[in-house]
Amino acid sequence: MTLAQRLSLYEKLMRLDKPIGILLLLWPTLWGLWFVSAGHPQWMIVWIFVLGTVLMRSAGCVINDYADRDFDAHVARTRDRPLAAGRVSGKEALLLAAALSALAFLLILPLNRLVMMLSVPALFLAASYPYTKRFLAIPQAYLGIAFGFGIPMAYAAQLGSVPMDAWLLLIANIFWAIAYDTEYAMVDRDDDIKIGIKTSALTFGRFDVAAVMLCYAATLLLLAYVGWRQGRGLWFDAGLGVAASIAVYHYTLIRGRDRARCFKAFLHNNWLGAAVFAGLVLDYWLR
Repeated sequence: MTLAQRLSLYEKLMRLDKPIGILLLLWPTLWGLWFVSAGHPQWMIVWIFVLGTVLMRSAGCVINDYADRDFDAHVARTRDRPLAAGRVSGKEALLLAAALSALAFLLILPLNRLVMMLSVPALFLAASYPYTKRFLAIPQAYLGIAFGFGIPMAYAAQLGSVPMDAWLLLIANIFWAIAYDTEYAMVDRDDDIKIGIKTSALTFGRFDVAAVMLCYAATLLLLAYVGWRQGRGLWFDAGLGVAASIAVYHYTLIRGRDRARCFKAFLHNNWLGAAVFAGLVLDYWLR
């Protein structure tokens, strides 16, 4: 195998060809950075968190595929992944995940001690999430913590502390992750039953669509509450309004539980996160 072919496999293993995960991880981190800095974050910190998001999401994907390598071979959508197909070894995957994590840690060295301390649970969350699908009824909640941990880290980078608003934003992200990853899990429901993996789609059962919509509502209400606490105005509310409209559109996609439409709804969550961020940026910029 040539070097170019090997790098192509690593790219697929890190899911760099499918950036939706990076975006779903990035939006809540940017929410936190803009809130904590009153719309004027330090650009060095922004770039550190953007690059760190790419590296940690990539590492998380590698660890996820390592943990699920035996399951993935039995699922139609994942059986061609490099580890499941046997084109990359388990040892290679672990070394790649370790290298990506080390690079992410090097990025935060210019920041304060609290950020470095928080990086330890952040790494633990990313590494342990794939295994929660064996025993947690709603592993998507754990994913929400892992995907949202950039929020307290962003506050720590700017303030040297993690106030209540950071934890409220993290909780909002947990509800959002349950919503979008349940849509994702609705795609694999039959395969997950067959291989014995636990997901929110199976736990919610026939109430899955209602649960998704309630989680969207909780996300937007918590974001509105944080915005109110921070004195945000019309533009932020407009961003939340657009996000709410997107959530309603997702209902039209998932209510029939068609696999392709559920997956489309999952991918479309990028625009929900972007709408919230755009409203936040405009609110600080135009007021």
